[in-house]
Amino acid sequence: MSNSQAQSDVDELFDVKNSYYIGNFQQCIKEAQKAKVSSADIKLERDIYLYFAYIAQKKYKIVIDEVNDKSPVELQALKLLAEYMLTPNRRASILDTFVGKFGSSEIENHYVILVGATMYFFDEQIEKALQLLHLDDHLESLSLTLQIYLHMSRTDLARRELKKMQDKDEDSTLTQLAQAWVNIFLGRDKLQDAYYTLQEIIDKYGSSISLLNCQAVCYIGQGKYEEADSVLQEAMEKDSNDANTLINSIVLSANISKFSEMGSRYLTQLRESYPDSPFVTEFNEKEKEFDHLCQEYGIMV
Repeated sequence: MSNSQAQSDVDELFDVKNSYYIGNFQQCIKEAQKAKVSSADIKLERDIYLYFAYIAQKKYKIVIDEVNDKSPVELQALKLLAEYMLTPNRRASILDTFVGKFGSSEIENHYVILVGATMYFFDEQIEKALQLLHLDDHLESLSLTLQIYLHMSRTDLARRELKKMQDKDEDSTLTQLAQAWVNIFLGRDKLQDAYYTLQEIIDKYGSSISLLNCQAVCYIGQGKYEEADSVLQEAMEKDSNDANTLINSIVLSANISKFSEMGSRYLTQLRESYPDSPFVTEFNEKEKEFDHLCQEYGIMV
């Protein structure tokens, strides 16, 4: 293989993308800002992941302020995603804008598809999200499709997407993460396999809140509560107000009989910071049901 061919096979943005995939968004931003790109196409791709990372950090205004009507279509799509996340009361109209600007059934741009599917997924319009994703066979689209199937508790369909990912690139970090997610949902003895996969990724690229929370789920599922507490504390040190860390800490505290002193504190924090999260909404509903049953029982007594 010639030197020029070897260089063409190297992904200039590997560290940028990989940091984004594992949820290390600040590292992704850092890598993007220092990356020396060789072409306009690579520069655009770098900016795409940079803005994805800013959106993941909820720094929506940066994306909104920097992207304009003359920006590439991929960045205009990301601006819509930032606006969608920033203004929940405008989400329906933003989705209409997306369809008006990019269409809905003949989109060919991978990143536009990814952005549109992400918004539909957040909006619980699962069918529309999947329709978009089926237009694309990129690993990132397959990964999001797999996540949607897991959200639907369709592990059979998720495993089908995993097979597609493995056939395309079984060594990709995205594929390894997808394997871990599927194993977590399968549970039981697969939890150990998921843990080791996650640990291999951490050993290679460092930890992130996302990876640590996945490991915590593996530990909790195996009844290894001390180990779960350790990784959740590490996640707390990275961000003491992360929603998934708070949720897993609540679940852990319930399992180790410390809910009154630990879980209630985390629950209060979660309710204050994420009042509209699915976990909080469902918890509040269950709490009302429980109170209603208690009242009925009291009347009967």
